[in-house]
Amino acid sequence: MKLDLMVMTVHPDDAELGAGGTIAKYVAAGKMVGIIDLTRGELGTRGTAETRAQEAADAAAILGVAVRENLGLKDGFFVNEESTQRIIIQAIRKYRPEIVITNAIDDRHPDHGRASKLVNDALFLSGLRRIATELDGCTQEEFRPRLQLQLLQDKYIQPDVILDISAYWDIKEQSILAYKTQFNALTDDDGPQTYISNPEFMEYTRGRARELGRNIQVKYAEGFTSRKLLGIDDLFHLR
Repeated sequence: MKLDLMVMTVHPDDAELGAGGTIAKYVAAGKMVGIIDLTRGELGTRGTAETRAQEAADAAAILGVAVRENLGLKDGFFVNEESTQRIIIQAIRKYRPEIVITNAIDDRHPDHGRASKLVNDALFLSGLRRIATELDGCTQEEFRPRLQLQLLQDKYIQPDVILDISAYWDIKEQSILAYKTQFNALTDDDGPQTYISNPEFMEYTRGRARELGRNIQVKYAEGFTSRKLLGIDDLFHLR
């Protein structure tokens, strides 16, 4: 299966929080969109790896993605080295996405920046034909996506691109709230209360989207950074 857009992030719920509106927008436009989670989020304070897996599946169904896969790297302890790079290269060559969105370059959670660097390195290496990988006994061809972007997460980073998601905010919010152990948690049944389980966190998330939207005169938006300068064909497509 070839994807148009792949959101490859370290924890289940990163994709929804940072790019849920973008995912929903392009699914609605008929694009093939997938989510690849690097870890199961097993070190999270609330819930378990099993509950996170079910919540991720529920969120994927809300967003309507074509595929969601978990690579099973070790939450909190994965390392940017050949073995992990090869796992990601294999996934990139399997789905051959045109665009990849990954975690923020730098963030409060150390996994986010480390995952961003890992994915960035693997995306480059995936385009080298002398790096051999196989899938289901078949040799994979080299492949490098044409565009890589990074999420905006907790730490404030100036975006390079802002995308209008006003028509898809409700779907984004529903996909986030599918993680019932993680967000808007009113009881301690799934573990101690955390920064993100407090209902005020969703207010912050909504406010951030409105702030980004105000910059391009829309109600809600998501922002992304790019590691390279971006080129366009037509200045009249900019706002």
